[in-house]
Amino acid sequence: MPVDRDRWNACRFDPTSGVGHYESYFQRANHPTRPLAWWVRYTVFCPKGQPERAVGELWAIWFDGERGTITAAKQVVPWHDCAFARDRLDVRVGAATLDDRGLRGAATGAAHSFAWELAYTSPEPPLLLMPANLYAGGFPKAKALVGSPNAAFTGTITVDGEAHTIDGWVGSQCHNWGSRHTDRYAWGQVAGFDGAPDSFFECATARLKFGPLWTPPMTLMVLRVEGEQIALNSLVQAVRASGRVTIGGPEFAWELRSRRAGVEVEARIFAPREAFVGLAYGNPPGGVKTCLNSKIAGCELRLRRPGRPELTLRSGRAAFEVLTDETGHGVPVVA
Repeated sequence: MPVDRDRWNACRFDPTSGVGHYESYFQRANHPTRPLAWWVRYTVFCPKGQPERAVGELWAIWFDGERGTITAAKQVVPWHDCAFARDRLDVRVGAATLDDRGLRGAATGAAHSFAWELAYTSPEPPLLLMPANLYAGGFPKAKALVGSPNAAFTGTITVDGEAHTIDGWVGSQCHNWGSRHTDRYAWGQVAGFDGAPDSFFECATARLKFGPLWTPPMTLMVLRVEGEQIALNSLVQAVRASGRVTIGGPEFAWELRSRRAGVEVEARIFAPREAFVGLAYGNPPGGVKTCLNSKIAGCELRLRRPGRPELTLRSGRAAFEVLTDETGHGVPVVA
């Protein structure tokens, strides 16, 4: 569905406006059987009212659960060396490029360096985490979707001079943007559960702050499994659903549940604290948010449907992110 993909991957940033903006295209994938994963992110960041300070950013992380190491790098690139297409997925940040066929580039951070050359394919249509009409309006301020679910990546990632062959690792190509980051959120994704390689799960729990007041947690889910798409993602449904995130102990965990018309999805996403790395995300209105990022989390999901047996799905290849202002989580912020 190239037309849909072009529509949903078009860049929303207008460098001539004074509206603060961030926009990211991130790609990630997991080894099919080993606790290994990578994440590469192309970003434009522009502070509110300061379009002259717009920059491009390159981020990369390598998760190695066998060695118990996480390697991360971030490189900032002047805006005049960047290009983000307004009608399709076509991104350049410095010499690094991304389009609907693959990504190629390099990033050097304070302590580590990366290079990547990857091609990918995805036969599936884009997955929208929110109802389609919410992507055009001013609410919510932050929006996210999956341009290419269950994308299969092939190529090489080099981390501090060590080359890693990526041979059909499955993940996704994703797109998010907004005029400000969500005040607090947890975000999760599974590209293929064990025994159900064509399945895909996207979810988020968010809280927004209006002055001194916080909204209750709002939880959205979209599950594709057995040829069916189950979207529990309307605003009313999000408020009725539950989502509880626990961080700061030896294990970070997120329990979420949503039910509508007899269909219920219940999930638990979890990972030890050592499986996370901390990233500092600039917020267009000002300040910095901390993103706790893991791509080697576990997920257990139960699907209940009227007249059908309960379906239990498991994976050790889940993405799990938490955006927070808290400082007692114990995760080093390294980029």
